[in-house]
Amino acid sequence: MDSRRRVVITGIGLITPIGNDLEATWSGLMAGRSGAAPTTLFDTTNFATKFSCEVKGWNPASFFDKRELKHLDRFLQFGVAAGVTAVADAGLGPRLPEAEADRWGVYIGAGLGGVQTIQDTYAAQAAKGPRHGFSPYFVTDIIINEIPGMISIRTGATGPNMSHVSACSTGAHSIGEAARAIERGDVDAMLAGGTEAPVTRIGVASFAAMRALSTQNEDPTRASRPFDRARDGFVMAEGSAVLLLEAEEHARARGAPIRGRLLGYAGTADAAHIAQPTENAEGAQRCMRLAIEDADLSLSDVGYVNAHATSTPAGDPSEARAIRAVFGAHADRLPVSATKSMTGHMLGAAGAVEAMFCIRALETGILPPTINLESPDDDCELDHIVNEARRAPIRVALSNSFGFGGTNATLVFQRYAG
Repeated sequence: MDSRRRVVITGIGLITPIGNDLEATWSGLMAGRSGAAPTTLFDTTNFATKFSCEVKGWNPASFFDKRELKHLDRFLQFGVAAGVTAVADAGLGPRLPEAEADRWGVYIGAGLGGVQTIQDTYAAQAAKGPRHGFSPYFVTDIIINEIPGMISIRTGATGPNMSHVSACSTGAHSIGEAARAIERGDVDAMLAGGTEAPVTRIGVASFAAMRALSTQNEDPTRASRPFDRARDGFVMAEGSAVLLLEAEEHARARGAPIRGRLLGYAGTADAAHIAQPTENAEGAQRCMRLAIEDADLSLSDVGYVNAHATSTPAGDPSEARAIRAVFGAHADRLPVSATKSMTGHMLGAAGAVEAMFCIRALETGILPPTINLESPDDDCELDHIVNEARRAPIRVALSNSFGFGGTNATLVFQRYAG
């Protein structure tokens, strides 16, 4: 008999290029709205890619005082704001109950960290000399574990506190490992997710050098087109997502609003290439199978897949083949969507953002679409939710996240029915 504690989701904090909270973002998804637009955060004159998915209307003064904002990197702003929002959404805070503070933990990561701070500091040092340009906050503004550190300071959570860094799988790994800590009984509740602010000169230039970014500058809103024949790369995005996970008995005891259950999780490695997926996607296949096995489900129980699909020539068909290999005939009637077609690719935050989309789909019975899917690639044949949301009262949703280095993570969520 499985002795693991049941893990439920009770709070959500979300900041994306199509909305600065859950409801605004979900509304944007349902409308099929793209967050892509010409980049405003830096001058793109000499860049091949001149657009991105920026967070719009961001007001950090709602979360931080003027002293903090003089130095706080944008990725930290997003992460901390999403974290405290998740606590409030769960009917708590801002300080957690002191008597049980050591039973609350924080696992929030990022793929890149304080890129803007590194860039600005280097420029100042290059212009003024080695004794100039460095702030006493430089180190604390670039290191990734400052996100959970700052959230623990604000909330009083004194349980396990760390950052998982696994490229585009970061958010999903953080959520999965947080669930493991609750299942084992190490803690009663965990804030988990990811954050990223890579829309900077060096962030965009570095991925452009890998030829990973779309260059469809003529219409940015149509540039992110997962599974479509005309895809030519992903669209860089920024944002954050944090979930509050709790042991079910803990959540019920305090009368928490329960949004869903995290039923299964797995992580694997391709062990093949530093950046490219394998053609047969064996690592991704194993990851999905192990997560479904961990959830103690049959393949036919899964009613929806939120694909990692980034709109790259190699990545999308690799994942499509993996889904077909895992689900077999069930893949013909298994709805799949790629929400990065609207949000862009938030790197270390992507897995957490898409986990939230799965939870919301389970709550509402509405599955978000893949926009810009006009000419489906024959190598990506699946039951795509094309351009318009689809109503389907699903019970189980699966979310994939695959990252550079060949790291894979899959999460399985279930509609909560008490």
